[in-house]
Amino acid sequence: MVHFLLELLHLVEAAAGSQAALQQLISSIGYKTTTQITSLNETIIMLVVLALIDVVMISNLLIMVIVGGYETFVSRMNLEGHPDQPEWLSHVNASVLKVKLATAIIGISSIHLLKTFINAENYSDKVLIAQTVIHITFLLSAIAIAYTDKLMSAPAHRNTEVL
Repeated sequence: MVHFLLELLHLVEAAAGSQAALQQLISSIGYKTTTQITSLNETIIMLVVLALIDVVMISNLLIMVIVGGYETFVSRMNLEGHPDQPEWLSHVNASVLKVKLATAIIGISSIHLLKTFINAENYSDKVLIAQTVIHITFLLSAIAIAYTDKLMSAPAHRNTEVL
């Protein structure tokens, strides 16, 4: 949360014309160019916003792991009817938690991959290919986890004859 607020503060300061904040943003997002950057441009804003979204998604992943893991493996939290109860918490179990975590990781990977492709001129082809392969691996793993969960939770079909 602190990182999010600092990056947001730097973005607001850079929008107001602060060169120090702009340079801080440029270095934090890894944006490199041969020309001197003196003001925010569309690419920098997009990369900073994606970095902010990435931080929020990672924070949500942590909350999901901590709260969902506690609820699933340690003790029930008895939040039924409480206004702050997460909607997904009422039906969480180990299988649901695995699928939710896998989809959250895919979301984070998607944002990271999008940031990389927007800033592609600063990465080698090898890095671009590696990140794409890693993302596809996450996708396939999540599909496998969800399919396995579906197979494990499906009711057994009985082979009965109808006369």
